[in-house]
Amino acid sequence: MKITSIARISSVALASALALSACGSETSGSDNSSSSKSGGDSAASAECGTKALKAEGSTAQDNAIQDAIEKYQDNCEDATVTYNGTGSGNGIKQFIAGQVDFAGSDSALKTKPKDGKIETDEAKKACGSDAWNLPMVTGPIAVSYNLKDVKDPITLTPAVLADIFNGKITKWNDPAIAKINSGVTLPAKDIKVFFRSDESGTTENFTKYLNASAKDKWTAEPGKKWTGKGEGAAKTAGVTSAVKSTDGAITYAEWSAAQDSDLQVAKIDNGAGAVELTGESAAKAVEAAKIEGKGNDLRLKLDYATKEKGAYPIVLVTYEIVCSKYKDAEAGKSVKAFLNHFASEDVQKGLEEQGYAPLPTSVQEKVKTATNAIK
Repeated sequence: MKITSIARISSVALASALALSACGSETSGSDNSSSSKSGGDSAASAECGTKALKAEGSTAQDNAIQDAIEKYQDNCEDATVTYNGTGSGNGIKQFIAGQVDFAGSDSALKTKPKDGKIETDEAKKACGSDAWNLPMVTGPIAVSYNLKDVKDPITLTPAVLADIFNGKITKWNDPAIAKINSGVTLPAKDIKVFFRSDESGTTENFTKYLNASAKDKWTAEPGKKWTGKGEGAAKTAGVTSAVKSTDGAITYAEWSAAQDSDLQVAKIDNGAGAVELTGESAAKAVEAAKIEGKGNDLRLKLDYATKEKGAYPIVLVTYEIVCSKYKDAEAGKSVKAFLNHFASEDVQKGLEEQGYAPLPTSVQEKVKTATNAIK
């Protein structure tokens, strides 16, 4: 597994943002394995699962969860957890279909109807109990580009971003880009937009940002399926690889992936000046988060249109979507064991090396409370 070193988002800032209040499908991960517990490692969960677990979804959290799985299985030698990073949309679909024990998603389950269905209702039906959104990993979305002859970082505004990703601005030296990049020599080069062709929580969060901060330019409803212009590429690896190999290209991707691919990252000006993407600047945006969920459903609402000075506004939270009560009690115990491990202090600290933000203690406790309530 490839490791990236990235400045972490301040845990204290995240804690102040998340004063949080705190599904049973027929699990397909039903293979038995003997219970094993390794003593002495504080990252180990209190118990080791007795069911092999299957999970699917967010590619944004893929490195984070794979690292957590590796450490979990080191502590619980006979336990098995497999995670397939196919995108948030696929993860939720598989969860609702009862094909996985939990899903990773960069957006919480929908509470409003789409195509005649409501995700929260569908998940509850599949579970036979309420489904919960448990925040586990946080990280910013980078606007990543490739301009080989431009060394200075460029600045983009919500309006310009919307016009680029809608196909209305097609040249890098367009007057609208030049106006906000005084002193930077921009090439008369075509802009090549790449987007996620799979249903993606990253797409949904990015389009939420565009819709909230440039409403007159980006009128399409935010969603996991791309509605703008450009050329599609599958998953995070697809878009970052495409941009890396294409001079003049631009995309949106998790910061860890952008750094892993050594891509250029734009500064964002939401109205209070250009802001470089750093852990500290992303944390300032997270401070505006509000809690929409009730009880152990820990869904968040982020303020993408924030104009707080020094705040980088394009951030996402990856949730683990779980059943509050599993039809298979052993599956519920195993999900509880793994997620307690994932939320543990040692594992969360280790996420910094993967380019993610660890949960602050206050959030860890809320997630643990919800996880321990899983049956």
